[in-house]
Formats: sequence, structure tokens, C-alpha cells
Amino acid sequence: MIHRVRMIMLVVGVLGTAVVFGAAVAGMPGFGGDQHPYRDLAVAAAFQRATANVVSSINFDQRALDTFGEETILVASVAGVAALLRPVRSERRRRVRPGVPVLESTRLLTVIFFPITVLVGIDVVAHGAITPGGGFQGGVVLATGLHLLYVGGRYRLLERMRPVRFFEITEGAGLVIFIAIGLAGLALTGELFRNVIPYGDLGQLVSSGTVVLLSCAVGMAVVSSVVVLLAGFLDQALALVEVPDADHSDDEAAR
Repeated sequence: MIHRVRMIMLVVGVLGTAVVFGAAVAGMPGFGGDQHPYRDLAVAAAFQRATANVVSSINFDQRALDTFGEETILVASVAGVAALLRPVRSERRRRVRPGVPVLESTRLLTVIFFPITVLVGIDVVAHGAITPGGGFQGGVVLATGLHLLYVGGRYRLLERMRPVRFFEITEGAGLVIFIAIGLAGLALTGELFRNVIPYGDLGQLVSSGTVVLLSCAVGMAVVSSVVVLLAGFLDQALALVEVPDADHSDDEAAR
């Protein structure tokens, strides 16, 4: 009986989704035509709110609620992976030995590109409203810049520069800041994620209202999520070793 009810609900859901999707596709402009209502509305709204980067305007203003959902999915996914990668009773942590053989050319390139990549990441996040980029892209660039230290054989230095506990906190803080800005719009205007800050002048660094703040919040969450995620994988690959069953008690004592 329960199986039959489930199948009926599945069929009804699939048919309903097919009808809605079909109606949406039928209402789309013809391929190659000159009628693009969504484009026209989105571009006009972006310039009305002094946001030179239309993509950022869509992500952090016109459809900020969707972006909040995406950010929540990212943070939840990283939390799930971190839970799966946590040390188990049969594993013991060891100190990673320095001196991993790396080509001198690789070390040199790491020294050159590490500060450049970090600065580019900060620039992409900060200028997301006026140039291509934003919190998502800049966050990934920042996390990549930090992990160039690992590529250059400086894992111990990487550990010192990316304390995992700190990034776990900033990961959640980015999500909290994002929804707090949305709730501020709701409290002031009755509309969630309403752009309530003065827009400023088009093309200026301080412009577009809440778009810059939301972009920075996303950048904070993304760089922290990527750092926490890669820290778990590197920990599994380099710092955790299996121990015999007889050593479980010692392992627990060490923890």
C-alpha cells in the first residue's frame, strides 16, 4: 500500500513538472530571434542600480535568494565531506615531514605567483560589481593562491597560514552575513534581499548598494569552504595513518 502511494505521488510529481517545464519552454523566445525580454529587463535593472557587472547584479540583487540557496548548498556539502573525512578510530595523526622534493623552478614560481594570486583573488571579490568576477570566482582564486604553498613543497607553512578552525568559523560567518543583509532588506522594506543601500555612481568601487557586500560575504564563504575541503583531503593523504586494532586505546588517549 505504501509503495503504491509512493508511486502515485511520483507519477503526479513527474507529470506536474513536465507540464510546467513544457509551458516554460513553449513561452521562450525563438532561437536566434531578436526578442530577449529577460536580458532587456536584467540589463536595465543592473544599470538602474549602478551595477556595471550585470552578472553580479543578477546574482546578488535581482536573484539574491537563489544565490543564498547556492551558498547554503556549498557550505552544507563541505560540512558533509568534512564529516566523512574526519579521523576514525583506526587512524592516528602523524607529523608531516618537511623536505618533500620539489623542483627549484616550481619553488621559484610558487614564490612569484603566491602573492600575485592572493591579490588577484581579493581584487576579483572587491571589484565584482564593476568588472567580471565576484565572490564565487574570487573565493576560488584566493583558496588556490593559498594552496600554491603546497605545490611548492611548503605544507607546514600552509598549515600555519590556513588554520582550519578559523576558516570553519569564517565559512559560517559568510553565510550568516549574507542572510543578515537579506533580512535587513526585509525589515526595512518588507522585501527579502531588497537593495537598501545607496547605489552610488556607476563604475565606482563603492557602488551598486548591497551587491558589493553580498559579493564579499560569498567570497568569504567560498574561500573558507574550499580551504576546509582541501584541508580534509590533504590531511587524509599526508597526516593520517592506519593503526592496528590493538592500538585503538593509545589512539584514543592521544586524541
